[in-house]
Amino acid sequence: MSRLSLHDRLLDWRDSILANPRFQRFAGNFVLTRPIARRRASELFDLCAGFVYSQVLFACVRLKLFDQLANGPLSSAELASLMPLPADATLMLLDAAVSLQLLQRRSDGRYGLGSLGAALRGNPGVVAMIEHHAMLYDDLRDPIALLRGDVGAGRLAAYWPYAGSRKAANLSRDEIAPYTALMAASQPMISRQVLSAHSFRGHRRLLDVGGGDGSFIADVAAQAPKLRCVLFDLPAVADQASERFRAEGLSSRAVAIGGSFLVNRLPEGADIVSLVRVIHDHDDADVMALLRAVHSSLPIGGTLLIAEPISGVRGAEPIGDAYFAFYLLAMGSGRPRTFARLREMLTEAGFTDIALRPVAMPMLASVIIARKSEIDVNQT
Repeated sequence: MSRLSLHDRLLDWRDSILANPRFQRFAGNFVLTRPIARRRASELFDLCAGFVYSQVLFACVRLKLFDQLANGPLSSAELASLMPLPADATLMLLDAAVSLQLLQRRSDGRYGLGSLGAALRGNPGVVAMIEHHAMLYDDLRDPIALLRGDVGAGRLAAYWPYAGSRKAANLSRDEIAPYTALMAASQPMISRQVLSAHSFRGHRRLLDVGGGDGSFIADVAAQAPKLRCVLFDLPAVADQASERFRAEGLSSRAVAIGGSFLVNRLPEGADIVSLVRVIHDHDDADVMALLRAVHSSLPIGGTLLIAEPISGVRGAEPIGDAYFAFYLLAMGSGRPRTFARLREMLTEAGFTDIALRPVAMPMLASVIIARKSEIDVNQT
């Protein structure tokens, strides 16, 4: 075992102090350290109580509490009759939601939306994810067994049936409908991050691999009216995208092609390829196969855009390293990756000028831009 560095020894000394009960009592009573001690205690308790908080949020969403208050504050008795719940249970839920800033007490004993509840009302994608998390919580009921691989495929694995499957192209419309709808509901949040980081106006043709029902292409098409678009996804998903393009008057500019990038060649002719929330769903071997396929499909100087939550990005560490790590473990496919790791994989696939673009909300998605080099390493 190598010797500990000075930094490591200092951290060990800090840990021994913070874990000492006498120091904890002192820090909690001393006027200068009391605020820090309280904040740390609150943060630790929030970790302990986090599941309860999330279940309060889930109950509010499932009971459509925020929708009930969209037109103004109501009394607990009025809300009890609308949800419906017993009066005492309603009051308990309302007070819990107030403590989490989901609701706010108003005049005459009524309740209205809090700052977080109002934000949720304006973001149906987050609401859809909260509903979806019931499956995740079920799969995480024994996290140690999940980490050890002692449990089989759970509800998330069944929900995302394409993950790692060479037969995904055979999935029916009914099988792809739930996750396609979820991705579509949350897509506007992701599109805003992408469009703020990269302009598509300078491109001629976009190939969106794994593009779902076409939500992302619709958002890009609105920004770049001269851009031609091709969506490539599983046949049943591509059918839904074709319907969306027709409904939104995009059929003359956008086409959807069915196939699986694990077994089929990617359509050629695009000068930019987008992989939006695709890479982290798949294991390394499949990701490398996809990156090489994208590289081969692009012309010299062509652009690859990757958009997804990335591990280790400042401001989004818990999302990448905790949330998505365990979500993808339960899903049974993929893993969160750092920018350094993705840069290695992109370089190996032949891409250059690899850059992580700044975005306003990295917890939702970060954006990586890469270019095809003049030498096709996949054909040498």
